[in-house]
Amino acid sequence: MRDMTDYARGAAYLAGDYMPIAEAKIPVTHWGYRRSDVTYDVVGVRDGAFFRLDDHIARFRASMTRLRMTPPETDDEIRAILHRTVALSGLRDAYVAMDCLRASPPPGAPRHPAFAPSYLICTAVPWVWVASEEMIARGMHLMIPKVRRIPPESFDPRVKNFHWGDLTEGQFEALDAGADFAILTDAEDCVTEGAGFNVFMVAGGRVVTPARGALDGVTRASVLELCAEEGIPTEIRAIPADEFRQADEIFGCTTAGGIMPASRIDGRIMGNDRPGPLSERLRQRFWARRAEGWHATPVDYASA
Repeated sequence: MRDMTDYARGAAYLAGDYMPIAEAKIPVTHWGYRRSDVTYDVVGVRDGAFFRLDDHIARFRASMTRLRMTPPETDDEIRAILHRTVALSGLRDAYVAMDCLRASPPPGAPRHPAFAPSYLICTAVPWVWVASEEMIARGMHLMIPKVRRIPPESFDPRVKNFHWGDLTEGQFEALDAGADFAILTDAEDCVTEGAGFNVFMVAGGRVVTPARGALDGVTRASVLELCAEEGIPTEIRAIPADEFRQADEIFGCTTAGGIMPASRIDGRIMGNDRPGPLSERLRQRFWARRAEGWHATPVDYASA
């Protein structure tokens, strides 16, 4: 029997077994590794409660169905696995991932994905932030790189995936430009998303987010809900890069960070080089609502 101290760095569920995060490994021959044949989702735990757990599981299932992945676990079983994984870790604030990977075809079977079984990995590790506290305080510095986002006609961005070649290249362009993050555009030079987060702009008091080329983020949906609560008009439409650069305010949003205001885009300083007033208002409201138990599911720590 494992000592619970083994789980101090996090816990994992892998194809039917629970283990400390350091023991979770996959074969290098599996297509999940060799071909990035993986879909995943991430749900956050803050103060001992999941945020929008059922929404994340539903999106995860939709992604698996789209990729024809059929692990043996049902949605109810995935929900129970996530609870137990967090409970084993003992973490009150956790970054909780659910991954579905394709293995590789057994000997003698055709080398086709239809013959490669899929399986589930769930992990809970200490909470991580996409943007640092310093970035949030001063506002993120953004830039639009030369690299373009993989087009939806090639791979549907609404299916969370490990195909990060374009996002990774964009991040190196951001590094070279002295920026924090890159916001990629599509073939029509319209804004899509950043590396792991959706984006919004504020123009004339209206909050606008791209309609195409990005993940349908759960936190993005939460932002739209908050705006409705606060009486802030919203719009979902194509945003040309030039219009985005001239926005009154810009912010990103993600599970691992909530609402993340920006203060610069391609070197242009917005406002007073600090998070804009509407962005900051929404950021504070987001965490206040979270503290009230908004969309919260308490972790069943007894399941450990």
